[in-house]
Amino acid sequence: MTNTCTYKKTHTQAPTHPHTHTHTHTHTHTHTTHTHRYKAAMLLGGAADAIGFYKGTWEFEISGDKIHQEVKKMGGIGALNVKKPQWIVSDDTVMHLATAEAIIEYGKSRSGDIKKLYQMVAKHYHVSMHDMNGRSPGITCTHGVSQLKPNRPDGYMIPFNDKGGGCGGAMRSMCIGMYYPKPEQIDSLVALSIECGRMTHNHPTGYLGSLASALFTHYAVQGKPAHCWGAGLMETLELAWEYVKKEGRDVDKNQLHWNYFKNAWADYLKVRGLTDGKSPPKFPDVYGVLERDKFYKKVSYSGWGGSSGHDAPMIAYDAFLGSGDSWEELSNRAFFHGGDSDSTAIIAATWFGIMYGTKGVPAGNYQNLEYKDRLEDAGSKIFDLVEYLFS
Repeated sequence: MTNTCTYKKTHTQAPTHPHTHTHTHTHTHTHTTHTHRYKAAMLLGGAADAIGFYKGTWEFEISGDKIHQEVKKMGGIGALNVKKPQWIVSDDTVMHLATAEAIIEYGKSRSGDIKKLYQMVAKHYHVSMHDMNGRSPGITCTHGVSQLKPNRPDGYMIPFNDKGGGCGGAMRSMCIGMYYPKPEQIDSLVALSIECGRMTHNHPTGYLGSLASALFTHYAVQGKPAHCWGAGLMETLELAWEYVKKEGRDVDKNQLHWNYFKNAWADYLKVRGLTDGKSPPKFPDVYGVLERDKFYKKVSYSGWGGSSGHDAPMIAYDAFLGSGDSWEELSNRAFFHGGDSDSTAIIAATWFGIMYGTKGVPAGNYQNLEYKDRLEDAGSKIFDLVEYLFS
């Protein structure tokens, strides 16, 4: 597969962004840096989720402007002391941890049988459902998990779902890109992200969202410039289709629903001038809170931006492209809007953690976070499993 985004492995750089934040951030490939970034990715994803969720108040608020006013009254992102009981993580973090902890269990088992990993993921998703009190789990997630039978070899498979296009797969798959960080692991990444996605969202719009979140994390670990990630996704969709055909499950139904995700992304990349992945994104001259709300709504399936598999990673990506290494700008674009804000937040912030670590992030946003230790531990242990790839 040719990669639109060619880069020299010896000289990796972070994405260059438009606006005020245009600068290059060279990666130093030391193990401490990688460990730090892996830990930061899991941790900041959780922190952003808790912030965007705000105990459901902001996740379900349809006016981005109202959220921005409330944040301002609280003293801005820098003043937020993210801790219980006011700030708890949502179902997004609980399920992202489930994916990560299943990967860690599998890595330690040295099994080598990928279906064992799928069973472990199914088991961890089952367990995660006992920790959903007050976390607003999605209906498709809870229903999908209730159909899983982790003790059976094929118990990770559920029936095709015509209504399975939500963002539940996309919000919990970023760590897959951390487990498969190298270009030569792309086939494994495609397989695992699709299977994890369709354990609850067995519909292309749903499970391809899982692929997108994992793929962009995989690119972030490699230090690929962010403006070419979208073009890489369009190429990877071909591999995804080959995989779905090869697996042979519900091929006709998948084919029937395949193009929605693909076309939505093609349209988005065209709007931002990113189709060939060669130039920086083009944003409108005026792209404030109201304009973003309008755009997020426009790219959505049903008017709630970020609630589907195609637009949760898309809005996260749009926000990431426009924020450079500014956590505050990322929060304005990805955490505080009138859509499914915790889902776009966890996705974008995970990429931020991989690219920049905790640089410029107010300590109060994460130091007292619920599940802080678990999140950092998961990041650290996933890095331990793949450390040999970086030596």
